[in-house]
Amino acid sequence: MTYAIAVAITLALLTSLLLAALHLGFRAPRIRERRTPADLGLAYESVPIPTVSGKRLFAWLLPVAGADSSIIILHGWGGNAELMLPLALPFHAAGINVLLLDARNHGNSDADTFSSLPRFAEDMEHAIDWLRREHPGRTQRLALLGHSVGAGAVLLAASRRNDIDAAISLSAFAHPQWMMQRYLRRFHLPGPIMAFILNYVQWIIGHRFSDIAPISTVCRIACPILLVHGRADSTVPVEDARAIVQGCPEAHLTLLEIDQAEHDSVDQIEQHGHELVRFLQRQGFATLPPR
Repeated sequence: MTYAIAVAITLALLTSLLLAALHLGFRAPRIRERRTPADLGLAYESVPIPTVSGKRLFAWLLPVAGADSSIIILHGWGGNAELMLPLALPFHAAGINVLLLDARNHGNSDADTFSSLPRFAEDMEHAIDWLRREHPGRTQRLALLGHSVGAGAVLLAASRRNDIDAAISLSAFAHPQWMMQRYLRRFHLPGPIMAFILNYVQWIIGHRFSDIAPISTVCRIACPILLVHGRADSTVPVEDARAIVQGCPEAHLTLLEIDQAEHDSVDQIEQHGHELVRFLQRQGFATLPPR
């Protein structure tokens, strides 16, 4: 009996350590903004946006005089609005209002217990509701853009709504389970431990991976979708983007692959900003002539 109790205590301790390591390892790093759009010569407003649990989101609104269309841009894991600012430039220059958003636990937004793809999507949906409520004249047409986890959140949010006119996904993984398995393989964990971790994460976030996976959510989106992916992405291989396209042939999907672009190559994606703008123009977004 003493031996059995010792084994049980040891297993409990090991499990506690494993769960603590999981929470620590998957905690999003917080990087606060240091520059503002004014450093690039852009007029902007810092706006607070309410989200769930009484939390507040930090965002920058980059208005364009007379523009009736907008795009909301959401960063990836550990990112912030400043890191996505280069991608806002081609849209703003083309005459589209831009809202750059910090998810909870990121940038200057409020803290919460944990971050996840569904929580990113919750924050995006509250930003959509805020922009439509506070600036109805600027949301005659509305697009969403997200990077990495933010891209998955954009697709999840768009799959729940019928008021989105276009979605742009940058470097999205096809399935959260695939992404986590790629990450966990480096630790050479036994199969049962790997399965335990995957099930535990699904329990914590309150969603099955299969329900929130981009390879699934794109099939529930009515608006056109542009997938953008770097061929040199070693974090989320370009094969994930191709799998999303092949997994739902009936969706309105366009894939743009960028040579030499890695997972966080926002600067190289910016060089293709004219293609992103042209995608929105094809969806009826009115843009201004180049200034």
